[in-house]
Amino acid sequence: MLVCSCNYITDKEIREVITELLDRDCWQLIVPAKVYHAMEKRGRCCGCFPNVVDIIIQTTEEYHARRHSTEAEIFDFMSRLKKFHEDNRRADIERRQKSHRAA
Repeated sequence: MLVCSCNYITDKEIREVITELLDRDCWQLIVPAKVYHAMEKRGRCCGCFPNVVDIIIQTTEEYHARRHSTEAEIFDFMSRLKKFHEDNRRADIERRQKSHRAA
């Protein structure tokens, strides 16, 4: 499935990059910018980033399930990742609202 139409990136390519990053350090925090940098691409309109975050979460959960990580390790990591995702989503909404305000 095509995730980023600006760069023509599929979900399979994104999952492969995420797996490679996790193979290097399985507890690192992976964000869309890190994935795009590893692919030597840039987010253009960045409209795909929320979908990329969802793919990162799903791929990371699957990776750690295959690796037999402990529940405590997974819970801690996923809590940090979801909090990061929520904080960025809130910041995104605030930026949009501010940009439409009259001076």
